[in-house]
Amino acid sequence: MSGRPAEEVVFARANGWFPKVVRKDGVLRIVLAAGADANHDPRLFTFPIEEAHHAVIRAELTRHLLLWSAVLPLCDAAGTRGELDESAAVALLDPILLGAPADVEALFRRIRWSKNQLISHGADLELLERGHVYQAMSSATEASDWPRVQEYEAKRRRIERGVTLAPLDAAILKFTGQYLHGSTIPRRLPDAVDPALLPEVLRVIATAERACAGMRIRRDPRKGGTATDKRDWDRMSTAVDAAVRGAHPDLVEDAVRTVSFLMCSEAAKRARSGPIEDDAEQAGSVQTARKTKLTFTDDKEVEETWHPDSARTASAEFWEFVNSRSASDNEVFTIEDEVLGEGIQVHFYADSIARITTVRKGENGSDPEYRVEYGLVDGLDGYRTLVRAFVDGGCSALDGHGPWTTDVDDFERARKQRGAAKS
Repeated sequence: MSGRPAEEVVFARANGWFPKVVRKDGVLRIVLAAGADANHDPRLFTFPIEEAHHAVIRAELTRHLLLWSAVLPLCDAAGTRGELDESAAVALLDPILLGAPADVEALFRRIRWSKNQLISHGADLELLERGHVYQAMSSATEASDWPRVQEYEAKRRRIERGVTLAPLDAAILKFTGQYLHGSTIPRRLPDAVDPALLPEVLRVIATAERACAGMRIRRDPRKGGTATDKRDWDRMSTAVDAAVRGAHPDLVEDAVRTVSFLMCSEAAKRARSGPIEDDAEQAGSVQTARKTKLTFTDDKEVEETWHPDSARTASAEFWEFVNSRSASDNEVFTIEDEVLGEGIQVHFYADSIARITTVRKGENGSDPEYRVEYGLVDGLDGYRTLVRAFVDGGCSALDGHGPWTTDVDDFERARKQRGAAKS
């Protein structure tokens, strides 16, 4: 009866990721999972060993780990489809498993090996850095500790940048969850901090909270979804940075930056949890009562109408409309008062606006005549101001927010000059 040859597991450690010893067709082989195939599943690699190698692997955790560390680069070199260089793998067996400790360390000075694999299994970091690889594994453990590797890598990256953390610096980074990964969204993790340092950390956080009290980061409907206003973020970050540096001058830049990142992230999260705001609503002021409806349109000819008896202000509903419709190919929006014959058109791609007034209505089949004036806009705050002014008082309320021009060529030159000045 034909079938696949039986494979007997001869030795395997409790940690299932360790290379195991199997017997197949009477031959002892090492089998290990490493790397990934094209489907991101672990690849299995195998190569033959002798009984003497098996005996050492079974008896000595240190040499088993060293062999694993030395074979991993060969597995990486095989990639997603390539074959393991079996000859190179077999050539590692005698020097690592049967060689004298001094010879093992000499070998590891000549070959590629996975330092992180050894660190995860308890290698002594000081000895490892000094090149005493065999000695470093006297503290080896069968259980792996990959957070230890993450901490080692984080420290190494900081050293490369010339950053040395004092205990308070490290505690602040741990409090925000950014000690290991500076790009993660910060959180408040008091349990991650040494209790003796937690009061000092909380004093730094309190300084930051006072610095940004009353400040907020608003949603940026021009970018759709839950995007927030970069200028608001930068203003809050600058205020927090200055306050924390002033009150705690010994903190390193990494610690200061993570505190401002925390404050800004929390403010942005609060903004994303609610509807698009209108500044007039936020301040509790009453918008000028309108007696005419407004029509909102986008560049895709989608239309929405605001009525004077609506529960929310016209500007708030306009920004909700923008937020739901704005996209890279939909950046022109219009507010029109058909009764008064007035409107504005915002061009988010160009940081500009046009105000449009009807000079003469179309009569007896003739086309109406419009006056179109163009102006530059300075960021989201500028758009909010102009939209609110138009909603409250129509085109005449925009007079003080110029300059305005009817000459398209003059306006384009002004827009390009501003763009060049900003760059």
